[in-house]
Amino acid sequence: MDRLKVLVVDDESRMRKLVKDFLVKDNFEVMEAADGQEAVDTFFDHQEEIALIILDVMMPRMDGWQVCREIRAYSKVPIIMLTAKADERDELQGFELGVDEYISKPFSPKILVARVAAILRRSNVASAEDILEAGGIVVNKVAHRVTIDGQEIELSFKEFELLTYFLENKGIALSREKILDGVWNYDYFGDARTIDTHVKKLRSKMGEKGDLIKTIWGMGYKFEA
Repeated sequence: MDRLKVLVVDDESRMRKLVKDFLVKDNFEVMEAADGQEAVDTFFDHQEEIALIILDVMMPRMDGWQVCREIRAYSKVPIIMLTAKADERDELQGFELGVDEYISKPFSPKILVARVAAILRRSNVASAEDILEAGGIVVNKVAHRVTIDGQEIELSFKEFELLTYFLENKGIALSREKILDGVWNYDYFGDARTIDTHVKKLRSKMGEKGDLIKTIWGMGYKFEA
């Protein structure tokens, strides 16, 4: 299996080297960024490759909180925040921003690497199931990215979840109620016909590939590739 790639972000080169050495020893590939702006640029240039980010809070140009906000607006990639502060308010802010783990400095590099491995197992990043492919459509569940014949398309959150659900159940006839349960879960109490609206928008954005979502009259839909 290809080595998983971790982005290490810290303005201290000594700290980056320490973390990198332990990650490489554990068979991870490492990319580095020395400040927040470089971290954001690096992530968006390589977001399909990066499996996890280790992110320092206090940095020049853009701090870790802002980096987290920028990335979380587009991606669910796991993020571990490093901080010199052991402040409960900082931890709460981190979790509110979608941080997966919070580690205070000084820390054991071995423990950090163990946390990285545990989060990736929990996130199933190591699984091929995170990349779905059918009929020229590629869905990257980690990067929250969709390409059709190599061209990226922009989808809303629900459109992305809907397309993912179709690919995960390709060839299976799905009722509107089943799609609601799978995509909206059980907390949606509106009309199941909302599915029709979302499917119409999704088909439009998919161009010719929209025809792969077949209508089953009186029931729902089926994705066939």
